[in-house]
Amino acid sequence: MAQETAGRIQFDSITNFRDIAPTTPHLKPGLLYRSSRPDAATPSDQHRLLHELKIKTIIDLRTPTEHLEQAKKLAATSAPGTTSTRAAPATNAPNRIEGIDYVSINFNGPTYTRALISQLPYHSTAKLGLLYALGWRKDAISILAKAVIAPRGLTGLAEDSLKYCRAEIKSVFDILCDPARCPVVVHCTQGKDRTGLIVALMLWLCGVEVEAVEADYLASGPELAKERAEKVAEVRSIGLPDGFADCEVGWAGKVKGFVEREYGGVEQFLLGCGVTLEQVEKLKAILMAPR
Repeated sequence: MAQETAGRIQFDSITNFRDIAPTTPHLKPGLLYRSSRPDAATPSDQHRLLHELKIKTIIDLRTPTEHLEQAKKLAATSAPGTTSTRAAPATNAPNRIEGIDYVSINFNGPTYTRALISQLPYHSTAKLGLLYALGWRKDAISILAKAVIAPRGLTGLAEDSLKYCRAEIKSVFDILCDPARCPVVVHCTQGKDRTGLIVALMLWLCGVEVEAVEADYLASGPELAKERAEKVAEVRSIGLPDGFADCEVGWAGKVKGFVEREYGGVEQFLLGCGVTLEQVEKLKAILMAPR
């Protein structure tokens, strides 16, 4: 049986998994979880997700390139002749657990990508396009990562996501405000940046203090420590510095300050993304504990 402490849930092959409610008295437990990619879940992990935690929906924020790379990794590490209780994945799709509804949302999607590419000089844009057309996706991404993403750091990554991923943020909140979809797991690759941004927005919407959001964000550091070398190799492979495998101290305060300066607060930001006031109130009713 997995051990749980302050929301942390230990699995065989899923890291950085925790219930966000224990970070604050404002929320009901057992409704919203955050995680790194759960693709390599063992049969025991799958049973726990489905039958103990009763997960109904898993929101996957990764890109198609990340799905492709993970599919290659899983194929390379699967021993011939072994069996799995996982449903057979479609091409480039992550392994999926039968009985759980999966929603794939390419969080840093076309609008985000176009906005960042527009900041490249012409020759770099042309090279990126050629590499992508030839199927060298990671080489293409590394051009953008080195020139535009890396200099902005993890806070800049969050700010750019807030600017350019508004449709994707709305898609996530459309699911979170539907009680029939709960309990929900939100994840990306490491479960700290894209996932952290979604969780932060939700926590702030529910009145959680920035210090608690920072603590929840920074909790990903020790959770991912054992596989840091692997994560460093992954971020290096797409042209990012080692720090992108870690958590940035002060991230929550800087990101919330950006939201307040640029949009007048989290609720106004979400309304600007197309989330309705009715959805905002419904989400609060689902997640917030009585006071």
